[in-house]
Amino acid sequence: MAASAYHMEQIGERAFNHSSNQSAEAEYDRLRGLAHQEAAKRGSCFDRSKKAYASNDGALAHQLSEEGKGHGAKMEEYNKQASDFIFRENNAPGRVADDTIDLHGQYVEEAERILEQRIRYARQTGQTHLHVITGKGNHSTNRVQKIKPAVERLCQELGLQYATEENAGRMYINLQGGSATMPPQNAWPSPGQHHGGQQQGGYPGAPQQHHQGGQQQGGQQQNNNDELEKLAKKLLPKVLKKLDGCCLVM
Repeated sequence: MAASAYHMEQIGERAFNHSSNQSAEAEYDRLRGLAHQEAAKRGSCFDRSKKAYASNDGALAHQLSEEGKGHGAKMEEYNKQASDFIFRENNAPGRVADDTIDLHGQYVEEAERILEQRIRYARQTGQTHLHVITGKGNHSTNRVQKIKPAVERLCQELGLQYATEENAGRMYINLQGGSATMPPQNAWPSPGQHHGGQQQGGYPGAPQQHHQGGQQQGGQQQNNNDELEKLAKKLLPKVLKKLDGCCLVM
């Protein structure tokens, strides 16, 4: 996407949706700060390029334009590093459930890109729903939510039904195409709870394979067989006694 398209609003009260250490916060702020510096340098170069062009100094205008593009590329790279860093921090194992994605600290376009990838991955691997932490927009301009409308637009584009959860900073998305009816809360996995033991897939928060242990199934089947055998042994003598002395008509 074009660097100029970035919306520089973050969501939630802060970039982190958990108790983070100071070094992590400092790293995130450092990366965003470097991106802002490059954005300012880019803008300055482009402004000076326009003035040079207006003064018929084509060579200087071209030089400044190229310098501006370079600063723009650096800005995008720093923002990408910040986006990846905050996502790893907020979605680390144990901080969110396998069916949940946290978009705190992301810019709008970053959140859209990440969520679209997550939805596609979840649908491909058979996950039925997704909880999206969008934040309430308390610290956005005019306290207007920025991420939630973007999530809604993406769901509409993908033909998915969605609903706002009881916590206004969370959304529920039905990945199967049906209505967005949320399951009972006690059916949701808690953060760090993994189905099937080992986490599957290469995407953070990837859904788990639901394995029912073969030994468990085999044990249940064996118990059923034992019950049938006991019942047969109990009834067989009575049946034989009734048949004893009877004439069988062939």
